[in-house]
Order: sequence, then C-alpha cells, then structure tokens
Amino acid sequence: MRENEVKAYSNGKKNGVKVFVAGSYEALSKKAATIVAGAISNKPEFMLGLATGTSPLGLYSNLAQLCDEDRVDFTNVTTYNLDEYYPIDPENDQSYRYFMNKNLFHKINIDINKTHVLNGKAPKWEDECSAYDAAIEAAGGIDLQVLGIGNNGHIGFNEPGDTFIWGTHRVELTESTIEANSRLFNSKDEVPRAALSMGIGNIMTAKQIVLVANGAAKAKAIKDALEGEITPWCQASILQLHPNVTFILDEEAASTLEAYKAI
Repeated sequence: MRENEVKAYSNGKKNGVKVFVAGSYEALSKKAATIVAGAISNKPEFMLGLATGTSPLGLYSNLAQLCDEDRVDFTNVTTYNLDEYYPIDPENDQSYRYFMNKNLFHKINIDINKTHVLNGKAPKWEDECSAYDAAIEAAGGIDLQVLGIGNNGHIGFNEPGDTFIWGTHRVELTESTIEANSRLFNSKDEVPRAALSMGIGNIMTAKQIVLVANGAAKAKAIKDALEGEITPWCQASILQLHPNVTFILDEEAASTLEAYKAI
C-alpha cells in the first residue's frame, strides 16, 4: 500500500462498523480529520467528544490546519473530553486539559468556555462525575466521539474488568496502562494511579464514533475489539454493537485482522 493510500475493509456483516486501513500515520490522520470536519460542517451546533494520547495527535494537527484554511469552523462546537487523571492539577503539563489546550484548543477558533475536561482536582470526584454526565445529557449528547484504544483494549480509561460501567466514574489504572503512559512522564512513579473517565454508556450513546489506532502495539487490541467476543475484558469490543463506528488504522495496527477484507 502506498503511504498516502487509504483502503476500506469489510467483514461482510451488515453492521455499523466500518474499517479503513491507511498506508501511513499521516494518511490515517487526514482521513480521520476529513470525517470529523465533514460531520461538524453538516450540523450548526455540534457536540464533539475528544480523546487524548498520541494516536489522535495527527488528527488534531490536521483539524487545526483545516481551520486555518477556513475549511472547518469551530465557532459553534462544544467539546467534552473522555477522561482526566485524578488527582492532577489542570495546569500540570501532563494533565489532559493542558494536552488539549496545547494540541488543539489554542490552535482553532473555538470558544475555550465551550471546551470541557473533567476536573482532576475536584474535591469530590463523585459530584464531578455526576455533573459531567448531566451536562452532556442536557446538551443533547455527543454527536461524534473520537476514540483511541489502549494496548489492553481500554477506551477512555475504561479498563478491563468484570463489567461495563455506564456513566462517568473514577477508575484505578492497571499496571499495563501506567506502564504505557509512563513514556509521557519523567518516570513511572509520576504517573497518577487513578483517573476520571466517561463510561461505556457515554461512549455508546454518541451518534457517531471514530476510533484511530496506529502501531504494532495496538494490533492485538484491535483484533480483540473487532473480531473477538464482546466482553468487558476488552472494553472496546462493545463497539461491535454501535450503529455508526469507524476504525481508522495503519497497516501495523490492522496486521492481525483476519475477517476484514479490502472492498
């Protein structure tokens, strides 16, 4: 596959899952940005759910470029982020509020007061979570949710476990997630051990979902999410039931898929 190429794949089932495989991370990011920008352009008042992590960085860079070129307008967009470390100060350069300001919000024409990230310093996390759910519901729900995926199949900070948790909640991070995220900190010891995260219900009630993933480290999680059984031990597997979800992958992340064939 050429670097700038993006191919559509199907497993032959008539469900809401679409899969695109790109020849490079840049092609993946441009495809995702085109989908997100197109959705925003089709609705005057738009609710956009956002994710952090390295996978969406190219998407956000491309959205900023499209905004600079007047090809997408964020004036009437409201955003809600999936998650935030807990506890952490929003001014901390490892907080997700800082990440979003740096990598997207300060580069586009969005009203910063319309951007929402869970408060990592909330004195009562239960109140913060319930207020977040209420605000999303009052606003009419998420129109499009951007997702990444963890090496263990988590989406947001919904870690593998016995259940799918519906609403926004506090979660104790697994050692594998702490280890994976330690690359962004000076040391593993600095990674917070907990987070606040939208639940699976928040994600599944989004009208549209775009999941981006790149690299060989994500290949098993992608295979489990798309071709495995639906189980809370791979939280992303629930996306098989969503009526409108698009996976945009590079060749390495898609390398272990067997049922999906080019169309």
